[in-house]
Amino acid sequence: MKTVLTALLFLVGSQLIAQSAQPVNRNASPEARKLLQYIYDISGNQLLSGQHNYNQEPNRYSDSVKAFTGKHPALWGTDFIWNGTKDNGPAIVQESIRKHKEGYLVTLMWHQGRPTDNPPYGWRESVQGKLTDAQWRDLITSGTDLNKRWLAQIDKIAEYLKELQAANVPVLWRPYHEMNGVWFWWGNKKGKDGVAKLWTMMYDRYTNYHKLNNLIWVWGANGPRDIPQDEAYAYADFYPGANYVDILGTDIYHFDYEQKDYDELLRLANGKPIALTEVGELPKPEILAAQPKWAWFLVWSSWLWTDNTKQRVRDVYDRPQTVTLDEVKR
Repeated sequence: MKTVLTALLFLVGSQLIAQSAQPVNRNASPEARKLLQYIYDISGNQLLSGQHNYNQEPNRYSDSVKAFTGKHPALWGTDFIWNGTKDNGPAIVQESIRKHKEGYLVTLMWHQGRPTDNPPYGWRESVQGKLTDAQWRDLITSGTDLNKRWLAQIDKIAEYLKELQAANVPVLWRPYHEMNGVWFWWGNKKGKDGVAKLWTMMYDRYTNYHKLNNLIWVWGANGPRDIPQDEAYAYADFYPGANYVDILGTDIYHFDYEQKDYDELLRLANGKPIALTEVGELPKPEILAAQPKWAWFLVWSSWLWTDNTKQRVRDVYDRPQTVTLDEVKR
C-alpha cells in the first residue's frame, strides 16, 4: 500500500509540475516548452551558470570562464544593442545558432535606442536618454508617429528572432531590463500605463502578429536600491502580470544580494522561476545557500575580470549544484 501511495503522490506531483510549467504563449514551440520545463525542474536544486558577451566579441568572456575554471558556462548571452555605427543583428543570429548547436542555452536582450532617435543610437544620448510624459503617452498610443517609430524598431528585431525560430533555437528573451531603475529611457515608468504597458505591447506584437513562438519571456528588473539619482524601486510597481511573463529575474551589482529583495521577488513570481539575469560580482556560497531558488546567473561581460577574482569564479563553478555546458540537459 505504501508503495502504491508513493507512486500516486509522485504522479500527482509530476502533473502539477507539468501544469505550472506552461508558457504564457499557448503556441510556444516544442523547443521553448522543453527549455521552460527544464528550468522549472532544476529550480531549487541546481543553478545554471551563464556568461554575457558583448556582441562584437561573442566568445571573449565565455572563453575566459573556460580559462579560469576548465568549464564553459551553460548559458550564452548577448545584446542587440547598436555597436557604435553598426547593427550586429545578423552576426548575433549566426552566433546564437552556432551556440545552440554547441549545446548552450541562449539568452538575448536589447538596449533599445530611444524611439525618438535615428540610428546609430548613442549610449548616453539615446539608450540613457529620457522621454517626456507627453512623448510616453504618444509612444503607447496606437497610430501615433512615435508609436510607429517604435514598431519599426521592434519589428526589425523580430526579423532576427524569426531566423532563430526557423533554426529551432529557443530564446530566453529579456527586453526592457532594469525597468525599475532610473537610468534608461524606459525606466521608472510605474503603473498600468508605464513600462508594463510597453511590455504587453511588445508581447502582443511578437506573439500574435509576428508569431514568434520560440521566446521564453524573461522579466529582468534591478535589485531595489536607494542611491540618490541611481535608484531602483519596488519590483511590483513595474510588473506586467503573470499572463505576460514566464520567468522573473533581477540584476545584482555591488554584492547587493539583499534577502528581503529575494523574498519579494519570490512572492511576486508566485511559483514561476526566478533568475539572476545579470550579476557583476558572483554571489558568495553562503548567499546561494540562503537563496536556493535562483535558476541561473549571468555574469555581465568584463565584470568577470574586473570585479571577480579567478578563485571566486572557480568557487561558484565548482559547486556541485552549478550546471556547466557539459551538464546541460535539453
